Amino acid sequence: MWSVTDEPPVGPPARPDERFTLASERTFLAWMRTSLGLLAGGIAIVHLVPDFSTGWVRTTLGLVLIGMAASAAVVGLRRWLQVRRALEAGAPMPYAKDLWMFAVGIGAVAVMAGIVTVLGIH
Repeated sequence: MWSVTDEPPVGPPARPDERFTLASERTFLAWMRTSLGLLAGGIAIVHLVPDFSTGWVRTTLGLVLIGMAASAAVVGLRRWLQVRRALEAGAPMPYAKDLWMFAVGIGAVAVMAGIVTVLGIH
C-alpha cells in the first residue's frame, strides 16, 4: 500500500477478477437482448397488430418502444464501460441512476398499453 505522500506504484493496473469481468459482459449482453426485444415489439405493434387500437396509438406506442430499444443499447453500453472502469481501478461500482430511469420508462409504457387495452380505444 502507499500513502498520500508516497509515489503511486509503477506498472500496469491490477487485473480485475475474470469472474467479475465476465459477469459484467453478461449483463451488457442482457441489455442488448432487451434492446432487441423492445425493437421487435415496437415494429410488431406497428405492422403486425392492425386490430390493436387506432393507427396513431399503435404508431405512438411502437415509436416509444423503438426509442426505448435505442436507449437500452446506449444505457447498456455506457453502464458496461462504467463498470469496467470501476473494476480496473478498484473503485466502487457506479450509481444506478440510468437503470432507475429505464425501469420507470418501461413501467410507463406498460401502464399506457394496459390503459389502451382495457379501455379499448379504437
